[in-house]
Amino acid sequence: MGCGRVGSSLATELEAAGHTVSVIDQAREAFRRLGPNFKGRTVTGVGFDRDTLLEAGIQEADAFAAVSNGDNSNILAARVARETYGVQNVVARIYDPGRAEIYQRLGIPTVATVLWATDQILRRLVPEGSRSEWRDATGMVQLCEVHPHQDWYGRPILLIDDLTPARVAFITRLGEGQIPDEHTVLQQGDLIHVMVSDTDLARTEEILASTPEGERA
Repeated sequence: MGCGRVGSSLATELEAAGHTVSVIDQAREAFRRLGPNFKGRTVTGVGFDRDTLLEAGIQEADAFAAVSNGDNSNILAARVARETYGVQNVVARIYDPGRAEIYQRLGIPTVATVLWATDQILRRLVPEGSRSEWRDATGMVQLCEVHPHQDWYGRPILLIDDLTPARVAFITRLGEGQIPDEHTVLQQGDLIHVMVSDTDLARTEEILASTPEGERA
């Protein structure tokens, strides 16, 4: 639901991946963003209206994304999709961070646009310490993006495994994810993602904040 910049991009990406996609928007002209090659279904209407959802094929849907520009519409549509039609994979985009937290507690997965953007900008402005990207169901292990001391660059990435309690999961280099091996050398600009237990995170940050030589000593 929603054929703005996010909705249209999401629809075309899903279709390119081989999925069948229906797009709902109140403004018919919004569908122009999908481009001439879009083969999915377009439905003009309100995304939480049951007749509109049925026309879009909600009864056969495996997933539903509510990404219009209205928080209330998004959360209402997401709840109808899940609670009325039993769609398992549902997500709603929410602009208000306070609301997003409430709806998460109610079991509606949300993407809090403001919080996400703030987090992404902070990662560039203050590249130090770590930022959690994923946490397991027990809350004991997390995937973190870490920012080591500049002296770690130019060294083998497996040095992180040797000198810290963490394990490197992957790196992002020039916008592409890579699984490193024993030949991978850290470069300036690499984003380093590690798996680490909650109890070892502080120690990992402390080690990465200093030079590798200091830890070897």
